[in-house]
Amino acid sequence: MKKLTAFLAFLILIISAQAQILKPVKWSFGAETLNEKEANLVITAKIDAGWHVYAQNIGEGGPIPTSFSFTKSPDFTLVGKTSESPKPVSAFDPNFNMQISWHENSAVFKQKIKLNKAETTVKGTLEFMVCNDEQCLPPEEVAFSINVKAGASAQQSSPEKASSATPAAGAANPDTALAQTTAPVTLTDSSSKTDTLTKQYEKPVVELASTEEQSLWAIFLAGLIGGVLALLMPCIFPMLPLTVSFFTKKAGSKAEAIRKASLYGFFIILIYVCLGMGVTLAFGSDALNELASNGVFNFLFFLLLVVFAISFFGAFEITLPSAWANNVDQKSNTKGLGGLFFMAFALALVSFSCTGPIIGTLLVQAASMGQYMGPAVGMLGFSLALAIPFTLFAAFPSLLKSLPKSGGWLNSVKVSLGFIELALALKFLSNVDLAYHWEFFDREIFLVLWIVIFALLGFYLLGKLQFSHDSKLDFISVPRLFLAIISFAFTLYMVPGLWGAPLKAISAWLPPQTTQDFDLYTNTLSSPNIEQEQLNKKYSGLFKAPYGLNAFFDYEEGLAYAKKQNKPVLLDFTGHSCVNCRKMEASVWSDPEVLKRLRNDYVLISLYVDDKTELPENEQHLSEYSGKKIKTIGNKWSDLQASVFKTNSQPYYVLLNGDGQVLTAPEAFNLDVKNYVDFLDRGLAVFKK
Repeated sequence: MKKLTAFLAFLILIISAQAQILKPVKWSFGAETLNEKEANLVITAKIDAGWHVYAQNIGEGGPIPTSFSFTKSPDFTLVGKTSESPKPVSAFDPNFNMQISWHENSAVFKQKIKLNKAETTVKGTLEFMVCNDEQCLPPEEVAFSINVKAGASAQQSSPEKASSATPAAGAANPDTALAQTTAPVTLTDSSSKTDTLTKQYEKPVVELASTEEQSLWAIFLAGLIGGVLALLMPCIFPMLPLTVSFFTKKAGSKAEAIRKASLYGFFIILIYVCLGMGVTLAFGSDALNELASNGVFNFLFFLLLVVFAISFFGAFEITLPSAWANNVDQKSNTKGLGGLFFMAFALALVSFSCTGPIIGTLLVQAASMGQYMGPAVGMLGFSLALAIPFTLFAAFPSLLKSLPKSGGWLNSVKVSLGFIELALALKFLSNVDLAYHWEFFDREIFLVLWIVIFALLGFYLLGKLQFSHDSKLDFISVPRLFLAIISFAFTLYMVPGLWGAPLKAISAWLPPQTTQDFDLYTNTLSSPNIEQEQLNKKYSGLFKAPYGLNAFFDYEEGLAYAKKQNKPVLLDFTGHSCVNCRKMEASVWSDPEVLKRLRNDYVLISLYVDDKTELPENEQHLSEYSGKKIKTIGNKWSDLQASVFKTNSQPYYVLLNGDGQVLTAPEAFNLDVKNYVDFLDRGLAVFKK
């Protein structure tokens, strides 16, 4: 079982492959000249045994029909509708409660055109769906380009790919009904001193489990939402009724159908959780936390999410090698648990072009939070959202009738997610900018880009912005209207942030308020501090505290100052890439009661555990705790936190006296303002005893 788990995790983790998945249909494109003014565009499908492609004329609510979209041009005019031969096989499908037609072995589609020019190139896109008795592949789009020449009645032949003449329409063997004008088209698919400091702590530290639990719940909910979104993608949604139909038809009873569907759902969960566990086992908890603050990986994450966004916009598709899917598909034909397992595995593989970017985003986000079980918990939420519908509809097949009909809206979901992926990518670029002090990607630039992205999303939802693979939008549905309203409202909500408004709802994702060039808000919370201006603090040129707080950024320096002033210390373990740190600063530290205590009662020491500034040579050393070389400012404070407090998550707040002794149990991420005020008051009371 361990080998199987490792194999599954390794198999799905490789997301950079650009080869095709299962290809039971091979398409060829060409033309046949009818006379000097007319020609037929001929599109041939060669279908593997056991598979079938749906015909053109299928009513609403059924599977995806084969359809053709031709790019308009003054060089030609379409004449009539696209014909298909031979006559499709037709049968009543009780699952759809309608007559369904399909082609087996081969099919020829012809579109007559009138030529307005002696030679032209016809471009377009075909969409089709292919199934066998056990599974369906997601709907696919194929872009094509066909050269057509006017002339006497004869078959066109590509000068690069000569071929034999083609029989007339209706010939017995449609497989040879096309002279190739182009090569067979492939589907377009459109990551010392610090050691001495640890000895100053004399009192035990209470470790908090609640922070990890909160983070894991957040990861689980994110996975659950991601699974719901994946279910609405064009690669999975059309397969839901077809897969359920397979279970209800093959099973001898309703109970048997439910049992098989439940096992199918269980295997879906197992596969994706194994993927999450594979990420954890491959990197380990310490490495995951390092990834969260590593500038190189954050930049790679940024590039990865941009690639995912472009994929969702339809430029290409991210797919897995066909050999993988073919091998898994063959094994899914076996009986018993093995067959159900490989059916679930086949779903994971063939839907990868849609689910891959969502899974990748979830794993990146889970890894960036530094939680050991984060990737597995995220995949548990994702797979639950995918698996439950298959079991539910197998138990209650009549509910399938209540599902919305497949159509262009599925692609709209995919494109909308592309906009969101692009917005999320900017957070990781911001992390890199902060960690290396590039100081070019400040809060205003970040907000401007988000404002533009979500405004474009609103226009897209209203049909004012369309991509080449989008269906024509004749009217705006109520859900699209409400989503557009939400998108535009969110856009307007962000605008005041350009003048320094805190935007607490999204503060966790924004660069710190201190990077704001034009800030009208912070000036209302802070007052000039003469003493702060006079102090020549270590690292003061690298870091700034929010709200004009008089903060230190070196532990020893801040501790000495606190002892001199006879004040307690708030030790703030933070990070440039720490989302929850920004949220705490915007939602808790900005409260007047908290600010008053931070400004008047405490000496604030903020230690950035992910800063990449190198220490002077005389300060670099080997850690007694980890054995690693402490080279950067971030290394120094990260090692201090891990060695003394046995935790590596941020934010983490510790109250100390001037001798470095802990005053009360540390606090972590908690947006309850009253709780934080009580925390500060408890420490102050102990300090004054």
